[in-house]
Amino acid sequence: MPAPTASRRAEIARTTSETSITAAIDLDGSGRAEIATGIGFLDHMLTALARHGLIDITLKAEGDLHIDAHHTAEDVGIVLGQAVARALGDKRGITRYGAALVPMDEALAEAAIDISGRPFLAWSVAFPTQKVGEMDTELLAEWFRAFAMNAGITLHVTLKAGENSHHIAEACFKALARALRQAASPDPRTGGAVPSTKGVL
Repeated sequence: MPAPTASRRAEIARTTSETSITAAIDLDGSGRAEIATGIGFLDHMLTALARHGLIDITLKAEGDLHIDAHHTAEDVGIVLGQAVARALGDKRGITRYGAALVPMDEALAEAAIDISGRPFLAWSVAFPTQKVGEMDTELLAEWFRAFAMNAGITLHVTLKAGENSHHIAEACFKALARALRQAASPDPRTGGAVPSTKGVL
């Protein structure tokens, strides 16, 4: 498959009273990750997202972790979603749809994506524990929702099997990575057209 001719890189900086985040991504990278959110488990998941999505991600976040991890986790999702949307540009020539079914030991997660410009998250994932590492598992849905809404994608994440919270979360992030990699990839058969009957996404 030929490499895209235009750069698909983006940089985003976002500062609020709760967080300060800078991020740079390259959708056509090699999977390199330099990530520091202050939440160890989230760093681990975003490193997996980069590696398996072949997206270079550099991200630094400073947040009000003395309260809890909610604002930082959500705002990191916002910033990465905005970076993906900016890097995709007008979405000409992309495949648009992607899906992946990813096992992680006993866990099995599926992600399906439409880079549609119509943000939506369908989240059918339950965790058996309240925490994984020091991160509340309920914050994982918040991250995925913030990412989908700000990337402008329709995203369905479904847990097919799983007993270990770490494995469940990792399967979800890896499934997202593989589905996003597929959906964002150039489709040489489109001739550089926007993949929509409306002519715009």
